[in-house]
Amino acid sequence: MDTKTVGRLTGTLLLIHLAGGLILPYVLLQPVFAPPGFLENAAAHAARMRAAVFRLFMSGAITVTVSLTALPVLRRCSERLATLLVALAAVNLALHAVENGTLLSLLSLSQEHVRQGASHASLFEGLAVAAGTARRWAHFTHLLVVGNWLFTLFVVLWRSAQVPRLIAGAGMAAAVLQLAGVPLRAILGLDIITALAIPLAPACLAVAAWLVFTGFRERA
Repeated sequence: MDTKTVGRLTGTLLLIHLAGGLILPYVLLQPVFAPPGFLENAAAHAARMRAAVFRLFMSGAITVTVSLTALPVLRRCSERLATLLVALAAVNLALHAVENGTLLSLLSLSQEHVRQGASHASLFEGLAVAAGTARRWAHFTHLLVVGNWLFTLFVVLWRSAQVPRLIAGAGMAAAVLQLAGVPLRAILGLDIITALAIPLAPACLAVAAWLVFTGFRERA
């Protein structure tokens, strides 16, 4: 593929990642974690959970595909940053697998809770705390890595000037806000600030749209 086509393909994959990987899976999971909680809800929403799991696997695979697709172009600017992008994408895919394993464990626990009824309520409540905690930390660890992947992507696009530096700079700032507001605060034991993650969506959309319409330039 020529350089322009590579850029357009990269932008298209980023759009799919944004809609199908960063947003849709968690929309599907909302009824599962709504009150009274996943122990009571997950079994009734098994199809939604499995759909979310497949989309999360797709999301991880797309980060690897984006990194490898753009590698020949981005490495002209910085070999180390381009390699780091691929490495972070691989770690992100692995953490998706871990988080998906915890989600399926929640589903199995809920289904068993439904089959057993109220006879072992205290036992299932204890198991739910352990399983829910495992999923929570798998989720925030994954968010930490994918946030760093996005930040690295925006940095290398800024350095290579393959997108306007104002757009790439806004993406870098949005990624920092997401990291500071959600995964880092969670790991530090602080309340997360979900609003700080919101600017990341329009920043990703702007970068992806630019690449879809213009592609990569041969010289930047």
